[in-house]
Amino acid sequence: MPASNVQTFRASAYNNAWANHRLLTACASLTPEEFAATRTSFFPSIAATLNHNLIIDWFYVDALEGGDLGPKAWENQIPHPALADLKREQAAVDRRLIAFCDALTEDKLNGEIRVNRITRWQVERTDRLLMHLFQHQVHHRGQAHAMLAGTAVKPPQLDEFFSIGEAPLRAAEFAELGWTEEMVWGKDGA
Repeated sequence: MPASNVQTFRASAYNNAWANHRLLTACASLTPEEFAATRTSFFPSIAATLNHNLIIDWFYVDALEGGDLGPKAWENQIPHPALADLKREQAAVDRRLIAFCDALTEDKLNGEIRVNRITRWQVERTDRLLMHLFQHQVHHRGQAHAMLAGTAVKPPQLDEFFSIGEAPLRAAEFAELGWTEEMVWGKDGA
C-alpha cells in the first residue's frame, strides 16, 4: 500500500529527530571549546549552527501549534551554549513536532498556519510550512556535519531515510529514543 501524505510527514518528523539525535550525540565527543570554536560556515561554529536550528524549530513548531511566539524565538542567538542543554531542548521540540505530525490528517495538511512575523501574520499551508522546516533542518545539519568533519570526531551518517534493510543498524538508537519501527511506519511497517 502506498504511503499517504500524512505518513510521509510523520516519517519525516521522526527522521528529523533521529538525525538531530545522531548529530548531537556525535558532538558530545567534542570538548566545550571545540563545540564553540570558530569555523567556516554560514554560522561561525557548530554551537551557533545547531542553536540556530533549535530556535527556528521553536519559531515554526510554535506556529504549527497555534502559538504566537514569533521572532521572540531568536532574541538569544545561542540560548544553549552547553551541548547537554542543547540536546535536551532539541529533543523536546523534536517530540513536539512528532506529536503535531502524529495528529495530522489530509485535511489538516491542506489547512493554514499563521506565523507571527511581528509586523504581519504570514499564512502558509501546513504541508508547505512542514516542508520548509524539514529542509531548513537538513540544510543546517549539513553545515554542522561539515564543520564536525574538521575535528577528530567522525561525523555520523545522516543521509539515510529509514531504509527497511537498515532497521537493525538503527535499532540501538531507536531504543535510546524509545521508538519502534511500528511507531514510525504503522503496524504493517510499510
